[in-house]
Amino acid sequence: MALYEHVFLARQDLSQQQVDALVEQYKGVIAANGGSVGRIENWGLKSLTYRVKKNRKAYYTLMDITCPPAALNEMERQMGLSEDVLRFLTIKVEAHEEGASAMMQKREERSERGGFGDRDRGDRGPRSFGDRDRGDRPPRSFGGDRDGGGDRGPRRPREGFEGGAE
Repeated sequence: MALYEHVFLARQDLSQQQVDALVEQYKGVIAANGGSVGRIENWGLKSLTYRVKKNRKAYYTLMDITCPPAALNEMERQMGLSEDVLRFLTIKVEAHEEGASAMMQKREERSERGGFGDRDRGDRGPRSFGDRDRGDRPPRSFGGDRDGGGDRGPRRPREGFEGGAE
């Protein structure tokens, strides 16, 4: 049987119990068609980058699935019909990951570090802001000089205009 990682986004106005009920419903669909669901991770309510079906947030859920393709097609068909599921994505994998997913690891590491303001820049040194604090460049000239100097050199007069060459 094929191995899949499946993530779906549920509407923001659902409760966590309703999201869990959706997971159980889709687990039943997979089991009825000869497959099994392994790890299930609820990533919680997260902000979306852009609105999806008038929702600004969604409940994210990851499921590791082992099933034949027909079972996956049936589950995706039912998700497409459901108004509670905003989006879903299924990826075929060679093997299921052991332990927590990258999303859950990220949350755990963040709590261990203490927050974003405590980050150590390591061997990168202090931040610099462009040319402002660099002493290896001369100040820029934008051609505002009356002598025609500047970055592009002196201007040549144009023919046929007042003050131009004849």
